[in-house]
Amino acid sequence: MSGGAAAPPARPGPRRPLRTGPIWLALQLVLAGSLILLFLIPIVTLFTYAPLSGLLAAADNAAVRATIWLTLFASGITVLAAVLFGVPLGYLLARRRFKGRAVVESFVALPVVVPHLLVGLGLFLALVIPGSPLYRLTQALGLPVYDTIWGVVLVMVFVSAPYTVLASELSFQAVDERVIEAARSLGAGGATAFLTVTFPLALRGIVAGLLLSWARAVSEIGGLLILAYAVYPGGPYNGPVTSTVSVYIYNLFQIGDLADAASVSSLFLLIAFVLFLAVRLGERTGWVPWRRGELAP
Repeated sequence: MSGGAAAPPARPGPRRPLRTGPIWLALQLVLAGSLILLFLIPIVTLFTYAPLSGLLAAADNAAVRATIWLTLFASGITVLAAVLFGVPLGYLLARRRFKGRAVVESFVALPVVVPHLLVGLGLFLALVIPGSPLYRLTQALGLPVYDTIWGVVLVMVFVSAPYTVLASELSFQAVDERVIEAARSLGAGGATAFLTVTFPLALRGIVAGLLLSWARAVSEIGGLLILAYAVYPGGPYNGPVTSTVSVYIYNLFQIGDLADAASVSSLFLLIAFVLFLAVRLGERTGWVPWRRGELAP
């Protein structure tokens, strides 16, 4: 055995890049394509049952226009409520540590998983049964909820606002603390730092949450079947007696009018598609406060 110094261990050569190959690509295409196909099947089927003449007839129907207007109006109020109440709650959960925080987060997420018939039943028992404290309060304020737009909004807020809260919480958590501290070191107060630094940086995620909240609000039906099956004029709504789109389509299905149900469904799908397309076009033209591809509703 030689007495010289031991040779240094050989350095490993450069690692060869991992080649996924055509099989991996094919697997991705098959899995992704299967999900896209699942999305397309019911949409294509609806438009198959709803020819252009059916869409035009639905658009010309005053009852259909009333139900669509009510749905858009109530969901717009719901989004405003999500901004007013959901964003501050998301910020509180993201930036504050307090006892019971896990319990609050659990309550926020609960409406996402519970059957929404339970929502309607709970609100009915709390706000509609005569003699309950909340019933007396709503009557004294002149804000009855049973079969009114306020009942629609309450159900929509309950089932959809959690998406704004959770998206806001994640967005505020993603804001780098060092950026906020830099703003504070330059003399910005808490409110100024929030409005000029924290909120703009979290805006993309907040808007994504609001879009999800709107989509969930307009698709709600379970709680509405109990609390606001029919909506009578009153408060900010002065139109005819009607219902939300989901309830209206459900009624058409119940009486076996599948062609009209498909026509109204297709018409509302087109409206929702145009709204989401407007967001995408806004990304291209730059009139929305995020760059193309950074928001995925």
